[in-house]
Amino acid sequence: MPATSRAQQKAAGAALAAKRGDIKKSELQGASIDMYESMSQSELEDLASTSHDDLPGKKN
Repeated sequence: MPATSRAQQKAAGAALAAKRGDIKKSELQGASIDMYESMSQSELEDLASTSHDDLPGKKN
């Protein structure tokens, strides 16, 4: 499942970093907290690995 916006891709990257233990969960904000709690590491990897070159900044 590819990310639909740069914001979603960035939030998934932050949640993935917390899942891997690279950052503390307390450092997460907004959507990345929900992603951390509700998605598996493989789902987060799919979203975070989406190329953001053609993605909009935000999904309207």
